[in-house]
Amino acid sequence: MAWLVCDDRVLATVEIATGWRERALGLLGRDEFDNALLLRPAFSVHTLGMRFPIDVAHLDRDLVVLKMATMGRHRIGIPVWRARAVLEAEAGSFTRWGLMPGDRLEVRQTAGERG
Repeated sequence: MAWLVCDDRVLATVEIATGWRERALGLLGRDEFDNALLLRPAFSVHTLGMRFPIDVAHLDRDLVVLKMATMGRHRIGIPVWRARAVLEAEAGSFTRWGLMPGDRLEVRQTAGERG
């Protein structure tokens, strides 16, 4: 398990999808999602077949938020060519977390995961 952190604040637990299959599946098939999903590498996403709207943040290689949007169900997102990763969470999460463009995120492994 890992944490999504911004300015030393833990925002949520985060799942990381790095394989093609994991990224393609994303949040499909889930009825809700209380955490965050980091798709890496990625520069665009879609919500075709999704069961709920999501917040989407396009991130650069240093996990700095470039652009944010809320996407309704059954939409195709516009690619952000400078993005190297995309963060997804249930709609409303970014507002609760206070996430803004320009914020730098960090993924930290929990104590149980450290080697």
